[in-house]
Amino acid sequence: MESSQTTLVAALAAKFGPGAIVTNRDVYGTAAEVGVPKPHWFFRVAKNAGRGRWVLPTSYSADPVEPEVAESDEEASERIAARFAVMQEMADSTLTGKNRAVILSGPPGVGKSHGVTQSLEALEDGVKRVVVRGFVRPTGLYKTLYEHREPGSVVVFDDADSIFFDDVSLNILKTACDTTRTRRVSWLAETRMEDEGGDRLPRSFLFEGSIVFITNYDFDAMIARGHRLAPHFEAMVSRSHYVDLALRSRRDYLIRIRQVVAGGMLTDEGLSKSQCDELLSFMEKNQTRLRELSLRMVIKLASLMKCSPGRWMSLAEVTCCKK
Repeated sequence: MESSQTTLVAALAAKFGPGAIVTNRDVYGTAAEVGVPKPHWFFRVAKNAGRGRWVLPTSYSADPVEPEVAESDEEASERIAARFAVMQEMADSTLTGKNRAVILSGPPGVGKSHGVTQSLEALEDGVKRVVVRGFVRPTGLYKTLYEHREPGSVVVFDDADSIFFDDVSLNILKTACDTTRTRRVSWLAETRMEDEGGDRLPRSFLFEGSIVFITNYDFDAMIARGHRLAPHFEAMVSRSHYVDLALRSRRDYLIRIRQVVAGGMLTDEGLSKSQCDELLSFMEKNQTRLRELSLRMVIKLASLMKCSPGRWMSLAEVTCCKK
């Protein structure tokens, strides 16, 4: 898949979810956001869902590939566990103000947001925090950072990847994440912005909060491909700690899923160990047919198992697997 095609498909998957159904308007709107001109090719390669709707691929960027270097399951499990431990440690240090900014990058549905959410909930009362999801304009970004400018305040951008495809937003973020002693964010356009009380926001302010980015985008890969915003991505990685979870193959995905299930994900939902093993065995057997390999799929299968213990596999064949 060419660079522009990969960029658009990845952007659509980040916004709507892998395997989601999107409309013509969704495709053209997202193409404009990420700078992909005339995305007519998308309609030739995407699966038609009828009435101007299209089915997105279910993988991270391209189909997961198998590792070229031989690695045992045990070694892979240790590598993946170590990456997620680093992710959690860096997230915690940022949420508590010890670190200014961190970018957590990895495929959807592997538990990036869950760990950050748990740490957010554990913060002391009085800590000013916000989780931003969805589309963000530069004006909204400026206002959000202003409202969380004090030391100890935290802003978490979770699947709000539109900010990475806007030059103005990126320049604001580069200032907010900078390693300089002071981080003064400015807005010198004529646009009038007001706070919740109706007072006009200042044209600049000192930002002393912390920022966590949770993204499905692989910055390293996009920089290597020479994406039009590669210089901005390089600047963001330079100013923030960057954690790539490095899940590249189906085996990696399944190992991560097994780790989370072993931690009690399904027993907390009332499933027995034998049921957990049965569910994992089904996923491994059907790994090339499942619409996605993710913790979201685990939850879907567990729901079917609880709703119809005797027929859940038959239901999953229809609702969760591709033909």
